[in-house]
Amino acid sequence: MDIKVRVYRFAVAVVKFCASVPDNKISAPLVNQLIRCGTSVGANVIEAQAASSRRDFLKFIQIALKSANETKFWLCLVRDGLEVNSEVLKNLLEEAVEISRILGASTLTLKKG
Repeated sequence: MDIKVRVYRFAVAVVKFCASVPDNKISAPLVNQLIRCGTSVGANVIEAQAASSRRDFLKFIQIALKSANETKFWLCLVRDGLEVNSEVLKNLLEEAVEISRILGASTLTLKKG
């Protein structure tokens, strides 16, 4: 599957998951952070596709990787700190890990070349 499609689907899944989390003063800041970084992955992959140079492409892929790693942190915090649908969250976390691996491998390849 094309990485652009994969990160877009991931962002949609993060938004839908966050919409399902009960809103209260504890969950709101966690969900806000999760939405911001979970959707940032895809936005930066799209920016990378439109980059004007290899250097810019690498920069956006690295930002996407950082956002994917941050997403993993917030997913774990939500999993461990709130009562939520654990199966959906487990799937999101697995996808975040896979996306991080893909982006990490891309970063290493780009740095070598």
